Amino acid sequence: MAFYDVFNGDADGICSLLQLRQVEHRESHLVTGVKRDINLLKRVEASPGDSITVLDISFDKNRADVTRLLDVGARVFYCDHHHAGEISPHDQLTTLINISPEVSTSALINGFLKGARAGWSVVGCYGDNLDATAERIAATLASPVDLARYKQLGVLINYNGYGAQVSDLHFAPEALFQRLLPHQDPTACIADDPDLIATLSVAYADDMANAEQAPRLVNDAAIAVIAFPDAPWARRVSGVYGNALANREPDTAHAVLTKIKEGYLVSVRAPLNARSGADELCRQFPTGGGRAAAAGINELPVESLAEFIDAMGRQYR
Repeated sequence: MAFYDVFNGDADGICSLLQLRQVEHRESHLVTGVKRDINLLKRVEASPGDSITVLDISFDKNRADVTRLLDVGARVFYCDHHHAGEISPHDQLTTLINISPEVSTSALINGFLKGARAGWSVVGCYGDNLDATAERIAATLASPVDLARYKQLGVLINYNGYGAQVSDLHFAPEALFQRLLPHQDPTACIADDPDLIATLSVAYADDMANAEQAPRLVNDAAIAVIAFPDAPWARRVSGVYGNALANREPDTAHAVLTKIKEGYLVSVRAPLNARSGADELCRQFPTGGGRAAAAGINELPVESLAEFIDAMGRQYR
């Protein structure tokens, strides 16, 4: 019997798997990629009796491959907080899915494990820009922690997941997971691996400085649309810059457009004070998806830009 751990390469996916594998260690095939690479189950070729854990990628986007793997005779545990659509019951399928805008996959795993590695859940929630959820979970920890450092770690892990391909990243997601795995809690990681924090902090600061210079195509009280060039720094920072803008301007919906060969990579953040509608907006376009508070479009054609801006205005104005 083989084990597969399939997880999003962002902070939420990595911190979800950290919790699980620190509690239940197992040798597994790691299947992950950049944050936008969500059709990960296509890479899994399972046999009868194999066990597949899937974390922080949309069930709806992987539905056909879930069915394929179940038909082979594999067992699937699926935990996520993105739009799932209808899920048909199956004896070999266990789901833990909650699409509430205040829930992350790492928070769901924290509940599943009854808080056994709650510190990593806190980091995952911070990385997903769910500060209030992170702080609620932090209140359950046995002793106080430096929440500012936990938040920094979550943001940096999340930042590392963005890019068009793994070569855009500072650390491949599976390598970053393996580097974090020996640390039983984030406090130990921060103390024992300062080089990781330093490397990502410097890169993050440089990329965010570039982002602040980007022009706004639309900028009013309801929506803001920011245009990034086709550059590695832009691909790396598109999501975390969207989070930063949401925190800075909590009544405004933001879209960060990063130029790619096919058109634009789009990252949308609903207003922080009304976390809804981002997934509905992005699913109007063929490669769009996500969750209510944060969603995206992998390839928006140039000729569809005006249509997207109009749709965003209808959603949030």
